[in-house]
Amino acid sequence: MNGPDYSYAPLLFFAGIGAAFAVFSVFAASIAGPKRYNRAKADAYECGIQPSPHAEGGGRVPIKYYLTAMLFIVFDIESVFLYPFAVSFDRMGLFALVEMVLFVVTVFIAYAYVWRRGGLEWD
Repeated sequence: MNGPDYSYAPLLFFAGIGAAFAVFSVFAASIAGPKRYNRAKADAYECGIQPSPHAEGGGRVPIKYYLTAMLFIVFDIESVFLYPFAVSFDRMGLFALVEMVLFVVTVFIAYAYVWRRGGLEWD
């Protein structure tokens, strides 16, 4: 034991900054927020379209919303895998290049399938 271990100091520092920002944001919103409430300010922003009443229990949601969310997740995960590859491409060699080409081809096949089935068209 030569002394205290400060390896967690940067993590704790940024956690403290994040907590301070959260507390400051809540406090600033109470000061800068609207003071006079009316019906227009209390309504949710709906792009000028009057919201339709929902059935009891929430009603049914079209499946297109879930399909769009799933597509977003698939193509978002692709970027999550591509970014570290692009950053350390020069150190990984030919094996990593072949694996990434296979990954991109697989994702492209999924994209072509979704495109052919009409999953990218919003009715």
